[in-house]
Amino acid sequence: MENIDDLINRLAQDTAAVKPAPHPYMLSLKWMGWAATYLLLSLVLSGLRPDLMLKLHQPWFVAEIAVLAGIFIATSVSAALLAFPDLHQMRRLAFTPVVMFALFVLVMFLAWQADNPPAPLPVHSFECTIGITLMSLLPAAWTFFEMRKFASTHYHCAGSIALLSAFSVGALWLRLHEVNDSIMHVVGWHYLPMIVFGIAGLWLGKRMLKW
Repeated sequence: MENIDDLINRLAQDTAAVKPAPHPYMLSLKWMGWAATYLLLSLVLSGLRPDLMLKLHQPWFVAEIAVLAGIFIATSVSAALLAFPDLHQMRRLAFTPVVMFALFVLVMFLAWQADNPPAPLPVHSFECTIGITLMSLLPAAWTFFEMRKFASTHYHCAGSIALLSAFSVGALWLRLHEVNDSIMHVVGWHYLPMIVFGIAGLWLGKRMLKW
């Protein structure tokens, strides 16, 4: 009995204080703050498109930017929730990016319908996808680094959402930087590659977040 009591006392004395995990809202705000700072610095270095003030008077461009920003916010919150094993008891909120992506598809379809006659295609094509990808690397690496500090049990979804969040940052940067009015080009080379990023995130999440 004395040995058991001694063992219990030693275990009690060796217990280190555990820092509680931050709330997912605070965690997502931190990630969004870093990503927003990165986006602003990138726009300062690369420059805004010279016709931005004119474009801000076009409702479909404003709607596109607003919903793209909504995707960034929704995926950031979702990634923070997916970092926790129990999704912090907010399962529905974790899957709000699905709603935002559906809204984004609707906005882009209506913008395509309104683009009549169609704006001329730019002379470049896949260069936009490469630019967005390169811009997305740092936010993606940062998000995965932060998510590894937690214990996600939904690593497939977490990896996919993390890459989509990073991709939305790159897509916002290019849309605010590049002078391009072709909806067909934007859909084909800016946004359809998001599907590839989402699928790649399923694999990368298993590789990087499984514990």
